[in-house]
Parts: sequence; C-alpha cells; structure tokens
Amino acid sequence: METKEQAKRPPVMLYTEQTPNPETLKFVTNQMLYPKNTADFKEGEQELAKEWSPLAAALFEMPYVKAVYICNNFVTITKEFNFDWTDIMLDLKNFLKNYLNEGGEVVKEGFEALKSQLTEEETVHYTGENAEIVQKIKSMIETYVKPAVEMDGGNIEFKSFDNGVVTLVMQGSCSGCPSSTVTLKSGIEGMMKRMIPEVTEVVAYAG
Repeated sequence: METKEQAKRPPVMLYTEQTPNPETLKFVTNQMLYPKNTADFKEGEQELAKEWSPLAAALFEMPYVKAVYICNNFVTITKEFNFDWTDIMLDLKNFLKNYLNEGGEVVKEGFEALKSQLTEEETVHYTGENAEIVQKIKSMIETYVKPAVEMDGGNIEFKSFDNGVVTLVMQGSCSGCPSSTVTLKSGIEGMMKRMIPEVTEVVAYAG
C-alpha cells in the first residue's frame, strides 16, 4: 500500500557514472539521499552499516558489494574484484530504484552526531602557528579538493598535520583507487606545497 509520502514523491530516476577507480561505480539519483553529509562504510564495516544505514546494510548482503559511500544524491559502490560491472550493474540499479521508490531509509538520524563525536575524540587540537596552517589546509580541501573528487564519487577528509606532513582520509571512489596516488601527489600535494610553504608532503591515511 502506497503512503501519502510515497505518492507525492516523483519516481526515482537513476543513472551510473564511471569513476577513476575501476572497482567503483557512482549511482546518481534525482533525489537527495543524504544532503550535505557523507556516510562511508568500508570493507569489514557491515556491523556499523547494520546499525546506522539500512541501505548500506542491504547492499552489503549482495556478494559482490565491498564498500558503500553515500553523499548528497548519489551512492558510490565498490565491488569485489572478481565480479564484472557488466554482470552486476543492472541488478544494483534495479535494487536501488526499488529500495528508494519504496521509501527505504538511507541513513539513520544520529549518524552525523556519532561521526562528529568520534572525530572529536580522535582530533588533535593544534595551537599557535600550527593552528593557522591546519585552518589553511582545511580551507583548501573544502574549496578546491572536495568539489572535484565528489564529481568522481569520492571524498577526501583532513586527518592530521605533523612536521610538514598532511595526512588525508580517502573515501568512496578515492579509496583504493589506482589514480588516487597521482591525484594525491601531483594534484593535492603540489597545490598545497605551492600555497602553504610549511607543507612538505601529503600522504593517505592507512588506517
């Protein structure tokens, strides 16, 4: 039985976009799924998905889904390497369309608060000159890096700054992508070193 909410909502339209990472595909919809926020469930985080994202949990039940990243109006799915997109893409598109058309929950309320709390617990609080440098680094990531990688179905977050080395967290299509090292070194590191002389290197977080 269709609810009033479902009747009002336009039917879900969905298309796929390739990403620089051959193991990931971006599934773009005509609806906002998780506005202005990100939910990244990596390999081995099925329990976290079960607790906080019914959509990601349902996707993880498929044998070919390795990781799920949800942001704004798209879902980036990382597949297991021994499957081909040609064999599984249509199944995933149909599943997502049906799930969203039926009003399935994407991410539970409270997940963003949990993420903020965990981030706060892990955050190093910088003082003096380092605080200014970190603010510049974060500003550059928000202004120049995030919009570009989001188009490719990924995300990059600041992790730490220590003795000139900036550590970044790679999410979605950026995680495990063969070309992400080039992006990190030629693109992001080059730009940061030019604009923030105190930065000597940019590396990916290996945690």
